[in-house]
Amino acid sequence: MLDIKQIRENPEKIQNLLALRHGNYQLKPILELNQQQRQLEASLSQLQARSNEIGKIVGQKIKSGIPADSEEILALKEEGNELKTKLAELEPQQKELKAQIERLLLELPNIPSETSPVGKDETQNVEIRRWGDQYINRQPGLLSHWEIGERLGILNFEKAVKVAQSRFVTLVGAGAALERALINFMLDRQIAAGYTEVLPPILVNTTSLQGTGQLPKFAEESFKCSDDDLWLAPTAEVPVTNLYREDTIDLEDLPIKHCAYTPCFRREAGSYGKDTRGLIRLHQFNKVELVKIVHPDTSEVEHQSLVQNAEAILQALLLPYRVIELCTGDLGFGAAKCYDLEVWLPSAQQYREISSCSNFHDFQARRANIRFKEKGKKGTGFVHTLNGSGLAIGRTMAAVLENYQQPDGSVKVPEVLQPYLRMDVLS
Repeated sequence: MLDIKQIRENPEKIQNLLALRHGNYQLKPILELNQQQRQLEASLSQLQARSNEIGKIVGQKIKSGIPADSEEILALKEEGNELKTKLAELEPQQKELKAQIERLLLELPNIPSETSPVGKDETQNVEIRRWGDQYINRQPGLLSHWEIGERLGILNFEKAVKVAQSRFVTLVGAGAALERALINFMLDRQIAAGYTEVLPPILVNTTSLQGTGQLPKFAEESFKCSDDDLWLAPTAEVPVTNLYREDTIDLEDLPIKHCAYTPCFRREAGSYGKDTRGLIRLHQFNKVELVKIVHPDTSEVEHQSLVQNAEAILQALLLPYRVIELCTGDLGFGAAKCYDLEVWLPSAQQYREISSCSNFHDFQARRANIRFKEKGKKGTGFVHTLNGSGLAIGRTMAAVLENYQQPDGSVKVPEVLQPYLRMDVLS
């Protein structure tokens, strides 16, 4: 959520920054409502002050010996009653204005970081670096990961459709073992990098989704339990960040670094016809997520290290990838700055996203009211939140199957996974 004070004091600057996202975001309605709210708050403050003053005057006069039923006292009490009636009329109006402003603020995306490249869409994202070009397999006739998986009998999409619907998969035998190996390997690596593992709920309430920015804008992307105020988590970012909702964290406890494995659930609304086969765009998928809660002064450094933590997994697996910095027109709703990691998929002869590493600045912290406090100092500040996939398991499996496929149809197991999988070849 954007700071209403910042909007009020710098409306033109904020409007220009929002325009870089190439969406139709208007601050004028918010500013008009805020002006009404402030005027109403001033009136309420004056009325309350006069009401308090009358109460004191009446008490003092009665204490001095003036009868409670005297004309003077009765007149003051009548004025006090009129003020209370007026306050009772205006207070609901003030609350409604505040609610209207909050609803409009919740619809606004984050403002881009001043260091994010300016661009209109994904075609103007900036490639930062590549890694592993020497491992790229550009041979013609390479199989897709779903063809490999079906031939090996480790991926079964038909039975998953029977159980659920399209865009689900059943992992069988070595497929299930490979998924489990990837999860354990990623968690072990991130714990060694300084993250504390958590296993949060995967059902989250509306307030949690609102706190991290998925609601109200992306309601159609999420699966909701119709009889409860619960949703299937679209990513562990939601429950892990919300573990600290409404908390004030001691400065010396920052940064907080968590890694979490969870199943994730997304409707993939608006993606009709895209990646209809394989593991790239499923309704249910597993992911290891990295979440950081940090001091604002260190968030850029922490962001860079988070990207490196995600990259380390790809490097250990010897999977070629590139790092892309998203331009302002392609940033996610809550992100101020974002790097995507894209892994090489030989069957398509192109890079595909496998991790999105975002710095939200104080956007989520304002929505979820996550603050920090320094001992001995008055006041609190909003933390900065960051997260990224470390990594998406299904997409990593797809990359492993394709990059490690052998001419005889088998798949070599990456060396770092062999102790987890207890085999060196899938055949």
